[in-house]
Amino acid sequence: MQNTLHIITRVSNLKACARRTMSTPHSVKRWQLSGTDYESQRGRSLQSGTRFSSWTPLNNRTGNLQLFEERINLVLHWFDLWTDGQRKHLLHSLLTRCTKSQLKFCKDLLMETVPVTQVDFTSVLPRFLSLYVMSFLSPRELSSAAQVSWHWRVLAEQDCLWAGRCISRGWFLPYTPGEKEFGAWKNHYVSCVSTLDWLTPREAAEQYGTLNQHSTGMMEEEEEERRKERRIRQMIRDKLQEEKKHAMRTRKAWGSYTKPEAARGGRTQTGRPGSGITFSSWPSLSWPPRTVGSPSVCLSLDRGQPMTAAQSLEGLQASSPSSERLSKASGALSSFTSRPPLPHNVCVTPPALLLLISSRIPAYELVLSGVKDGVVVVLYDHRGTLSALLTQVERTISGQRAQRLGLLAPGGTEEIHLLHASSLSEKTLLTPDHREFWEKLCGWVAPTEEGGGIDIFSPLAASASGVALMHTLSTLTGLEVLAPMGFATGSFQNILGEWSDGSVCAGLSERQPEAPALQFVCESVLLGWCRQAQWMEEALGELRGCWGPQLQRVSLQARSRALGHFLWEKICLEELCVSKDLNEALTEGLTALTRQEETRPLEFLAHFLTRWREEKEGEETSGGKKGRNKGADDLPLAQHDSKKCVGLIPELPQIVFDWRGAAARELHHSECLYLGRLGAVLKVYQEPLTAALNSNRAILSYTDIHIVLSPVTQILELNRVFQADLQARLQQWGAEQCVGDVLVKLCSKLRVYTNYLNNYTTALSTIDKCRETKPPFRAFLKRADRTLATHMLSLQELLLCPVWRIQEYVTLLQALSLHTHTGHPDHTHLCSALSTLLGFREFIQKLKRNSERVGLMEETQQMIQGCPSLREGNRQLIITQDAALLRSPDEQIPESLRTFEQVSDVGLFLFNDALVLTRRNVHHTPFTLAHRSAHTFLASVALSSLAVRAITHSRYVRHALVLEGPRRSWVCATERGEEREHFLSVLRSAISSALTGHQ
Repeated sequence: MQNTLHIITRVSNLKACARRTMSTPHSVKRWQLSGTDYESQRGRSLQSGTRFSSWTPLNNRTGNLQLFEERINLVLHWFDLWTDGQRKHLLHSLLTRCTKSQLKFCKDLLMETVPVTQVDFTSVLPRFLSLYVMSFLSPRELSSAAQVSWHWRVLAEQDCLWAGRCISRGWFLPYTPGEKEFGAWKNHYVSCVSTLDWLTPREAAEQYGTLNQHSTGMMEEEEEERRKERRIRQMIRDKLQEEKKHAMRTRKAWGSYTKPEAARGGRTQTGRPGSGITFSSWPSLSWPPRTVGSPSVCLSLDRGQPMTAAQSLEGLQASSPSSERLSKASGALSSFTSRPPLPHNVCVTPPALLLLISSRIPAYELVLSGVKDGVVVVLYDHRGTLSALLTQVERTISGQRAQRLGLLAPGGTEEIHLLHASSLSEKTLLTPDHREFWEKLCGWVAPTEEGGGIDIFSPLAASASGVALMHTLSTLTGLEVLAPMGFATGSFQNILGEWSDGSVCAGLSERQPEAPALQFVCESVLLGWCRQAQWMEEALGELRGCWGPQLQRVSLQARSRALGHFLWEKICLEELCVSKDLNEALTEGLTALTRQEETRPLEFLAHFLTRWREEKEGEETSGGKKGRNKGADDLPLAQHDSKKCVGLIPELPQIVFDWRGAAARELHHSECLYLGRLGAVLKVYQEPLTAALNSNRAILSYTDIHIVLSPVTQILELNRVFQADLQARLQQWGAEQCVGDVLVKLCSKLRVYTNYLNNYTTALSTIDKCRETKPPFRAFLKRADRTLATHMLSLQELLLCPVWRIQEYVTLLQALSLHTHTGHPDHTHLCSALSTLLGFREFIQKLKRNSERVGLMEETQQMIQGCPSLREGNRQLIITQDAALLRSPDEQIPESLRTFEQVSDVGLFLFNDALVLTRRNVHHTPFTLAHRSAHTFLASVALSSLAVRAITHSRYVRHALVLEGPRRSWVCATERGEEREHFLSVLRSAISSALTGHQ
């Protein structure tokens, strides 16, 4: 009975809870109810203030946003707990309910987050661009591309790609393709190729012969006759080309006159234009030849007398059975090469030796340093091509004939790695590219009868394949080929060993008196290089990689500065009045010349001016312009401040020993140039940038322009006043004239320079930041830097001019003070101004030292891994020292008998207040001899609590020292005793200074 009552009571309670739940659901579970199925009494009362649910009030925006963020976080929390399949199901459900605009937003977001890295370019590019790309493919490559996909097949079989290939070979389609016909020209190309008559190599050898087969009887005579005819025709072309170059080189410059000089001891001299001999003075492109012969004179080996080109041709005609065929060519050539008889006192140098050196050769710089006189060196890029190498050699020898050809390239006993993608071996020599290369190259080498030949610095004569290669090369070129026989050990020591004699290749029995390599390079240099090339490459390779591009850039900048100095200070452009067109052409030509690696400037300028005139005429023809007025536009070429300085100072009376006046005039002249450079900053940089800012096309903001260029304006105003006062004094110059008060006035306003120097670092960092973040400013600097208007200087170099000018002021004032006696009224003012400028120069040097110290600290901070911050107070790096960290197994043994073992390599970085110890790890690069060091922070000790002492040399340890800190000590040893003594002296001095400062 009691159980029944208990059950009834529990059921009634559950029904009451259910009714309460249905009337007012729990707040935590409200999100489980559907807003369309449930609507409570309270919900109906708030219907006017809610939307879509009874728990999202529209009139409370803050609460609505907070509730939305909480629900987002809850859903993301669940999303993190779900599996991959559940996440994909949720994403699919969400995307199916999104509108088109929402799906587009998802697409853009995915493209930005996960960009497409590999895509079919034919589906992205326009159709005509895809066809243009495919037009560069060969027929075989187009056929392969047609197998990629149907879309690629449609593009690869277009008639526009195949019609040109068929027409160029004379294969015309016999009908006109229909509008919807597809691939007609390709099918025609395939049918024509498949029906071509071709010969196998064996059939071609039977019909035409090969290089290795020697003809006999009449065929041999005909072949020899053809070879001589080809040589004569080539000689005619070479001589005609030499005469053209000779006429260009011997043309005198305007207003120049060169007195004739007699030849001395067989050296090359410059003769008069009518003497019959004119020797070339142009340097080689790659390496300057030490002795260069005349381009129009060759040497007779039989008689030892020089012959003209016509005489040498007559000799060839006399010995050739085909002389009658070349009589007309001989007459034509004699009109170009006839010369008056040669003077007896002129000695003609023999043809030079030609040496090709690959950039892949280790330590090739040492070989270049030991090249002998009379050797023309071509240092070529190993990554190039055969045609590029041939062009470089042609430009270097300038039409002259070489006595012998030397080749120094990586190789072994069977092949030579001439280029990166082109190896010379018995199999590759007969390919069309190699065959054409060697035929043209050896056409510039004297024949074997005159001592010509090829010297290959690889031990080809040590193997049968190498000997076969030498024999084939000799047959192809008709020259004697020599190579080391490989009797010596070492990578390059075969060069100094035994060489093959001529009988290997050319059927000669005479042996060379010495190694042919010694004809090109000095013996001592070659010996050192052969033995130490691999080790020297380690140092030279690192220097080449670090400084090679920088040296090339510095070379171009130096040439630009030299051109600016020459134009503004030597020929005085401000005094020249030339036509506007001539001014523009010469300016562009000279500017282009400084940016090119040209060794023939006159030829370069001639071609540049010709091309410039043609372009201008084409522009005038297309635009309907009138001809230039060649004599009307006479424009000065100097800046505004430089022009004011010219013509205002009268010619001063020349006093023999007026050193004071000379110093004053130099001060004024250099001040004019200084103002010209400062004016260039305003005219070339500030005015265009300000104009762009005012026209709402800002390149830089007003703040950046003010930071970088505003201090220059203040300096320019100050120095214009100084220049005007100095000019007024020089116009009335005399023995008692004073300029010291003008300098004192300038020194009283040096605060302008102080503000400039304090802002200088900020200005440079602003330029670098804007150049990296603002492409318009980068393009503006590219157009404005290193032009004629900026004296061929960049903006950063122009901003450095005030710093240089202070040093110039000090130098000139010291000269003025030296040549001004103490009784002169100007002596006091000069001494006062000099003292002020010396102090200001010390201020500049202090700023420079601080800048270098900050840079050095940044480099050290990056070098040491895991090191605490080093930029504390006035800390600066004094010295660094590499050492070995030692440890003794037994500390109880007396120090003189104690043994030590090396624990690791350490680096000691001594600062003015602390000593930092680092663990130095040496990493070697695989397959090379190079290595690099990495430093890891080990410990640091304040100098005020550091003690140091040296360990006496014993049989167990040398060059050691002990560093004793508050908690532990370190035993270190240097490589040499001098290093230890120097480090100890510097360390003890730093400790003494630190203790003094601490007290």
